[in-house]
Order: sequence, then C-alpha cells, then structure tokens
Amino acid sequence: MQEKQIITRVDELVAEEHSLRQRLAAGELTAAEEHERLKRVEEELDQCWDLLRQRRAKRDAGQNPDDATPRPVSEVESYLQ
Repeated sequence: MQEKQIITRVDELVAEEHSLRQRLAAGELTAAEEHERLKRVEEELDQCWDLLRQRRAKRDAGQNPDDATPRPVSEVESYLQ
C-alpha cells in the first residue's frame, strides 16, 4: 500500500470515528454498538500508522518502502506507548 493510500484510509477511519460518535449522540446506535465498531476502527488506525512509520523508516534507511507489510492487530496493539 502506498503512503497516499494509507493516508486516505486514515482519513476515512477518522471520519468514521466522528460519524460513530454523532450517531451515538443522535440515538442511532447503542453505546455497545458504537464501542464495538470504534474498537475495530482504532485498531485499523493503529495498523495504518504503524505501516506508515515502517515505510518512512525503510525509506530513511535507504531501503524499499514497498517492502513494509502490515503487522497483525495483536502485535500493533501490544506496543508500549
């Protein structure tokens, strides 16, 4: 996935986060439904940011950024902040 595609996906996911919160406030979703979907959105966002960082690190190291691959949610979500 190219950087522009990753950034586009990040923008889509952020828009979905906002939409979920608005739908919850409007009573269109239950809190449980919003929480469940929001968790998946946040996990995918973390994967996108991780992939973007991988690509940039490879480029900075003189490597091919296209060799970066998405890591599983279980790996990305267990990183220490």
